[in-house]
Formats: sequence, structure tokens, C-alpha cells
Amino acid sequence: MAAPGAGGVIVSRVPAGDRVRRLLALIPWVTANSPVAVDDVCRRFGISRSALLADLEVLPFVGVPPYTPDTMIDVDIDDDVIEMRLAAPFDRPLRLTAPQALALIAAGHSIRAVPGADPGDPLQRALAKVAAAMGVDPDRVHVDLGDVERSTLDALSTAASDRRSVEIGYFTYGRDEHSQRVVDPLRLYADRGNWYLAGWCHRSTDVRVFRLDRIDSVRMLDQTFEPRPDASTLAVFRPSDTDPRVTLDLDASARWVIEQYPCESVDELADGAVRVRMAITARPWLERLLVRLGPAASVVDADTDLATAGVDAARRILAVYGVPGSSEPAK
Repeated sequence: MAAPGAGGVIVSRVPAGDRVRRLLALIPWVTANSPVAVDDVCRRFGISRSALLADLEVLPFVGVPPYTPDTMIDVDIDDDVIEMRLAAPFDRPLRLTAPQALALIAAGHSIRAVPGADPGDPLQRALAKVAAAMGVDPDRVHVDLGDVERSTLDALSTAASDRRSVEIGYFTYGRDEHSQRVVDPLRLYADRGNWYLAGWCHRSTDVRVFRLDRIDSVRMLDQTFEPRPDASTLAVFRPSDTDPRVTLDLDASARWVIEQYPCESVDELADGAVRVRMAITARPWLERLLVRLGPAASVVDADTDLATAGVDAARRILAVYGVPGSSEPAK
């Protein structure tokens, strides 16, 4: 399958967690049944043709170190027929710690709920063996979603159900500030191990997403609100056209950034490195990310004074610790 062009990988509007679960169900089935028609895969998993092709566009970039062609998933589409082959390293036995094995079992439980998932596919059989070895019943695994006060979760759930506005005390990690906000709670949901609230923020006069473990107070108000139908499509982060952008070159060791943060484009470079373009909403967040990445990241471009200031601040911090190249100013 051809790699994406200069524009990079198109980021799906589907929440990342849902997309990963679908891929984990889809890959074993397509591999076991290759070659298989595109329409057959769409019918089995209840997805559109465009969604399937977007998923398949990502898979050639999935592999194991050193990320050479013989260690990546091979996907071919010819005449509307898909053929998928897993690289030999995927057959290598894994040595798992107990926490890693339990995390796999918990993840497998959610994969079984994906439409079209085959309970008898190689992935599910492997997870069943891991569960048996651990002496765990997968149907009785409880997943703790973040460090959230039960009273906070209950209050927001009640407010969303009764369509009542709330005043919350909220810590904004990206800007390192605490504020009081009046919010119309629209939807509570879990994503990547944390609880989130999608709601209409009266201060921002727009829909915003709040992480529940950063809410330290909730006060129910008397005012009510009408539901907004767009809340069901919210992701954790929605950049606007006016947000600053920064372009980074990341070493192979920093590819985790692609999985953890939304990237508007991802271009493959040599030796497993990637070039990513990201939207940022606050200087402190960019500073922390660059300090965390250290020499594994280099800044290609920062398009606003805010982004440039964040880059320069991070470089000054890294220069104190003697990180190579950290004394160069941002472009």
C-alpha cells in the first residue's frame, strides 16, 4: 500500500481509543482471511469504505524496532481486495510482567465489544491463554478510570441528566492556572484511562472538554439548559484554526508523541524518525513537552510568537543541563 503523500497521515475524527480497539479486532480477522474484499470487511465491522481505507493507511507504519520494512505490517490493496501480512517479529514470544498481562486482559475485554470482532481469532485466543495463566476471569476485571472523587462524578452525572448548569473549580494544566467556570454539562465519557466532561463553558462561550481529576469543586446551580447535539462527536482536544502550530523532528525513541498527542500531520523520516506538526494552545504545555523530549526532538518551525517563546524557554532550561543544540534560538 502506498505511503501518505507530503501532507502526512490524515487524522481520523473517531476518538483514538475507539479506533485502536477497532484495529485490534480488524487486523487478526483480515490477516486470517486474506485475501478479502474491501466490501466484506466493511460489512463485517460496520464501517464505511472511507473509514476502512483511513485505518489501512496507518498500518504500514506499525511495527517493531528497528522499524525496517521486514518488521512492519504489510498491507496491499489491489482491485478492491485486501491482503495483509504480519512481519515475522510479531510471532516472537512476549515476556510480560503481571501488570502488563493484566492490562492486556482488560484491553481485550473492550476489544470483544467491537462490532465484527471474532471471539475465536488469534488475538482473543492469545488473551484467553494469558488470562488462564494469570488465573483471572476477564469478565470480572474492573478498570479504574483516573483518580476522580465519586461525589464529583455523581454530581456531574446528575447535572447532565437534569440539564442543570454547574459552577466548577478547574485547574488548566496547559496554562498552569486555576479558575472558576460555569458549565452546562453535556456528556461524561472515558478516554485513555481518564474521565472527561464535555460541556458548554460560559466563560469561553464554546464547547470545552474538562478532565474530571482536575475539577476540585462542583456547585449545582438553579439554571437549566437545552442539550446540544454536537457534544457526542467531541474529542479530548479540538484545535482551532487560530491556535499556534509547531513542527518537530522526533527521533525513533520519541514516536510515543504520535500516540499520546493529536498531530495534524506525520511524515516518516530516516531511521524511524518522524516529522510532526502539532497545534498548541498554551506556552507552558509546549515548554514541558520539549523539556521532557530533550535531545530526542528538534524544532523545525514555530509559526507564532507564542510558540517561539515556548521553544526558546524550553531550550534555556535544557541548556542548563548541557543538552546539545539547546542554545540555538527558535526559527
